[in-house]
Amino acid sequence: MDTALIWLRRDLRLDDNAALYHGLAKAGRACAVFVFDRDILDGLPSRADRRVEFIWRSLVELRAALRRRGGELHVLHGSARTAIPAFAARIGADAVYAARDYEPFAVQRDAAVAAALERDGRALHLVKDQVIFEADELLTASGRPYHVYTPYRRAWLARLQERDHAPWPLPERLHALAACAATEGDDMPGLAALGFQAGTLDGLPIVAGEAGARALLDDFGARIDDYGAARDFPARKGPSYLSTHLRFGTVSIRALVRLAVRRASAGAHTWLSELIWREFYQMLLWHYPETVEHGFQRRFDAIAWPNPPGHFDAWREARTGYPIVDAAMRQLEHSGYMHNRLRMITASFLVKDLHVDWRLGERHFAERLIDYDQAANVGGWQWSAGVGTDAQPWFRIFNPVTQSQKFDPTGAFIRRYLPELASVPDAFVHAPWRMPATPGGFVCGRDYPMPIVDHAAARATTLALFKSAGGVPGRAETPPANPSRTLG
Repeated sequence: MDTALIWLRRDLRLDDNAALYHGLAKAGRACAVFVFDRDILDGLPSRADRRVEFIWRSLVELRAALRRRGGELHVLHGSARTAIPAFAARIGADAVYAARDYEPFAVQRDAAVAAALERDGRALHLVKDQVIFEADELLTASGRPYHVYTPYRRAWLARLQERDHAPWPLPERLHALAACAATEGDDMPGLAALGFQAGTLDGLPIVAGEAGARALLDDFGARIDDYGAARDFPARKGPSYLSTHLRFGTVSIRALVRLAVRRASAGAHTWLSELIWREFYQMLLWHYPETVEHGFQRRFDAIAWPNPPGHFDAWREARTGYPIVDAAMRQLEHSGYMHNRLRMITASFLVKDLHVDWRLGERHFAERLIDYDQAANVGGWQWSAGVGTDAQPWFRIFNPVTQSQKFDPTGAFIRRYLPELASVPDAFVHAPWRMPATPGGFVCGRDYPMPIVDHAAARATTLALFKSAGGVPGRAETPPANPSRTLG
């Protein structure tokens, strides 16, 4: 093969890049391309989208790294379905290499690109990169996808070998990097030319690109042993904060797994389990793409969610009167990030206290989260709503006050994002409506909203809704495997 085109998508790095490695190994020269895909961008609701700027900044760094090694990153703006086949034809590429993506949109897009390339006598080669084990690599003894996390995790760990997380030896191949013939329109467009605002990441503690990922990985490596004890407390520096980098591939999943395996502490084992949860959700979305819109437990699609007027707006605008929920929603709005424990609390509250359809919450997170990953987000929302596979059972309902007391005991996180509660004592910061009135002091209902619902009454309504759809404690229902969903 003379020329390979490397199509970068969710692998915006030079280090340990599977598509780059395979393309460079098979061709005399390899050229890299990224497409700002209008099929995605035109549907985004805001022109101040932090994810677009994170990608753009990461591409600036990656382009410079490729140029230092004699290569180039060609950045296009258009529909990838037509832009990739056209660019491959323009530079005379024999084949296109890309990392496989498991989201329904990506699967359909890649099928369209493969068909267009094939008509031109070219091929699209998809390689594994963003997971350790692909969707069909781990199946039950009966050849079906796992529906429960714990046996999936056992199978994952039993199969794992050092070669599964070894980095691709790219340095010895980089001499084949090349710049494709320069043509009009190949210059990297600025954010304004893409129709988006710059500066959306200014002031936030997030640095795009491989350099940002390396700094976070080094920092987390020094505290990973405490991860299990610290991860659930939003006021503590417990998480790795690598989720955005993992989402866009500025860090390799293999690097993260290597860190966990080599450290082998209790905290590292807990973190590795979280990485396996990510792959569990990737596998499920691959086999059951319909779960983007439907609960994995399809019987619960019959629930007629009341969606009471004003409840969804109060939730997303941090006006529910429950401090831990409102503080979490302000964190999301301010930073594009939300602590994982808080994602569960706010999701449970929207569905099981406010009786709003889980799909509305999932879409709101899809718009706001910098680290939005469809598989993890859909899986997480269905877990919290009690309608997914291996979910939080529908009859177990988070109490927002006791969750707040347990995971933010002094109210440090709450006060960080709700300064109006600064004067409320620790004993009442989780439920300020219970605080006795003092002359000239804080007044709930004036200085901060009263609770939008009574949790006990809301809980009773939730149980009735699930029972109306055939909910029986302890019973789960799963759809059949999709026999057409194979990697081939």
